[in-house]
Amino acid sequence: MEIDIEFILDNMKKYLSIPSPGGYTKEAILEVKKDFEKFGLSTKITNKGALIGTLEGENDHRHVMITAHIDTLGAMVKEIKDNGRIRYHRVGGSSWGSIEGENCYIITRKGKRIRGSIIPKIASTHTYGAEKGNEARNEDNMFVRIDEIVENKDDVLKLGINVGDFICMETRTEITDSGFVKSRYLDNKLAVAIVMEIIRYFKENNLKPKYTTHFYISNYEEIGHGVSVIPERTEEIIAIDVGIVGEGQQSNEFSVSIVAKDRRSPYDFEFRNKLVEIAEKNNIRYEVDVYNFYSSDATHCVAQGRDINFACLGPGVDASHHYERTHILSIENTTNLLKSYMLSD
Repeated sequence: MEIDIEFILDNMKKYLSIPSPGGYTKEAILEVKKDFEKFGLSTKITNKGALIGTLEGENDHRHVMITAHIDTLGAMVKEIKDNGRIRYHRVGGSSWGSIEGENCYIITRKGKRIRGSIIPKIASTHTYGAEKGNEARNEDNMFVRIDEIVENKDDVLKLGINVGDFICMETRTEITDSGFVKSRYLDNKLAVAIVMEIIRYFKENNLKPKYTTHFYISNYEEIGHGVSVIPERTEEIIAIDVGIVGEGQQSNEFSVSIVAKDRRSPYDFEFRNKLVEIAEKNNIRYEVDVYNFYSSDATHCVAQGRDINFACLGPGVDASHHYERTHILSIENTTNLLKSYMLSD
C-alpha cells in the first residue's frame, strides 16, 4: 500500500501550528472539517465540539469508528502575581518539569497572543546557587515570564490577560534527514494526519472500506472524556494514539504499537488478535504492549458503559508528554495497519 508520507507530515505540521489545548479546539476542529469535506466526507460537529466524518463502506449495515484526538496538553492562567509573573494550572497530564524553559504564548479571551516563557522561580544559579536551582518543580514555583514590559499585576491586566486564558507551548517541530520526527504534541496531531492520509488513499484510489467508517476527531481526550457520541450501527472503535516508548516497554519508534492493556482496562483479546493477524499477513512491523499510566478514547468510551468493541494502536513515540519523537517507519506501519484493517472482514 503506497503511503504519501509527505502528505502526512505536511498535514501534521499544519495541525501542530494551530493551538488546541483541551478546551480550546474550535479552530483546529474546523480545519480538519474543511479537510474532510475536500474529500467528500459527510461531517458533523457534536454538541461538545468534536468532529465526525463518515466514509461509506461496501457494507452499510455494520459500521466501525476510528478516533484520533486534536486536543493537546497546555496550561491556563490561574493567578497573576504582584510582580507580573503568571502562575498556571496544567491542562492534561504533563509533568511540571517537562516544559521548563519552553517558549509559549498566552491567548487572551479576545484572541490576542502574548509571548512568554515557562521558568521556575529559582532559575538563576548565579542568584540562588546550584543546590537551590535543583529544587523540585511544582505549581508553587513554576511561572510564565511575559515578554512585555510589566512590573506589576495591573500592567498584565492592561495587556488583556486574565485568569482562565489559555497558554500554549511552542512545538519545535523538526524532521531529521534520518527520518525522525520530533515535536511537542505528536500526541495526537500525528494521528489526525494519519487519518487524513487514510481518507486520501481510499478516495484517490476509488476504494471503499469493507464497512462504513466514522472518523471521530475528539477534543477532550487529554482530560479523559473524549468520545461522547457513537453513530448508530457502530460496533467497533479503534483509537489511534501514541505507543509508549521507554524503560520496561515493548514499543519502539519503528513499529506500530498494538495495546493489550492500559491503566483503565485490558483491550478486547479477539479484536487485538485480529489486528496482530492483519499485521502479520501484510508484513507490517508491530509490537504488542501494556501501558502503566495511559488511557485512550477507546477505554474512555467503554468506561461510559457503551456497548462497543474496542482497540488501540499507534506509532511508537519516545518521551511522550514531553519533547516527543518517532520515526517515519512507525508512521508508515501504523497507517498500513489501519488501511488493511479497513479492507478486512
